[in-house]
Amino acid sequence: MEKDMVYVIPCSGIGKASASVGREAAYTVVEDERPGVSDTLCLSLLTLGDEEAQDKVRRHRVITIDGCARDCAKKNVEAAGGTPGSSHRVHDYLKKHKDLKPEGVLDIGEGGRRLAHLIAEDVSSEIDDMVKGR
Repeated sequence: MEKDMVYVIPCSGIGKASASVGREAAYTVVEDERPGVSDTLCLSLLTLGDEEAQDKVRRHRVITIDGCARDCAKKNVEAAGGTPGSSHRVHDYLKKHKDLKPEGVLDIGEGGRRLAHLIAEDVSSEIDDMVKGR
């Protein structure tokens, strides 16, 4: 049901391993953990002012995942007129799980995948709460 859709929007963070972790977490949620009730959209579309993307973040619940403290995903959702129901920073997870460091940008490695899975679990739980509360 379109109205119950929750958009999970990761940052673009090209060239940053932490951004790759955030994108992996977002895709895990929308493809594996909560398909049908979650989706994602390209952050660049919001940045460029795409009307359809802006409409989606205004009309639906949104969760952002940022790779760094700049909060680009969160700020771009807000600039488009949306309000994130929650926001996550990969660096906050890295602080709590120092042993789960991503290895690189193209291949985040086992530690990066485990970190992405932790983020995906939290986001999936939040989606469950949002959809329950409708």
